[in-house]
Amino acid sequence: MPTKIILPHGGYRNLLTYKKSDVIYQGTVVFVKRFLQRGDRTIDQMVQAARSGKQNIVEGSEASATSKETELKLTNVAKASLEELLEDYLDYLKVHGLPEWSKDSEKGLAARRLGRDGGWEAFAPHIEKKSDEVVANLMVSLIRQCTYLLARQIAQLEADFKRHGGIKERMYAARSEARGEDWGKAAYSRLAAVQSPDELATRYREMSAELRRMAAGIKQRKGWS
Repeated sequence: MPTKIILPHGGYRNLLTYKKSDVIYQGTVVFVKRFLQRGDRTIDQMVQAARSGKQNIVEGSEASATSKETELKLTNVAKASLEELLEDYLDYLKVHGLPEWSKDSEKGLAARRLGRDGGWEAFAPHIEKKSDEVVANLMVSLIRQCTYLLARQIAQLEADFKRHGGIKERMYAARSEARGEDWGKAAYSRLAAVQSPDELATRYREMSAELRRMAAGIKQRKGWS
């Protein structure tokens, strides 16, 4: 199969990490409006961290067409932004004397189920109506799920990069394939032009000798001889 220079890209809306990051962003906007005082610098910090998490997933997915390195970098930025946001929610719980739900507690398990199965429609009634303890813990659980999935996504991107390389490597491979196809066509034409079996055998020996000389030159340049 010919080497593809432009790999499949986009489709971020189908990524589970994007779907969760979208809920995180919307939930954070509601949270800071409900529970933080106007003028609190934490408002902008939390909203920007949530937005960075979502937008870098989008940008990374779109950039993957030409640069797996950029996709990997932006996905890492998304994960780091959400980890920063996680710390803000944990700080809120501490400062306000609210408990952080254990992941194996009844409430923690319910939060994990909601995060696993639900989109914004499922979260909205809780985030828009319930207490700051409930909302902060729901967001903590959801962010942890998202960063876990992002870590797996990053590992897969690293494996893909090792397998496919960057665009420069793919362009070189595609050019090499094209040159190989051109050489093959030329070689076939030279052989097909003969008029007798003896001439075919002679032309074949000549081309084989050319190939041996080429191989010897490559070995010498690479220091293999």
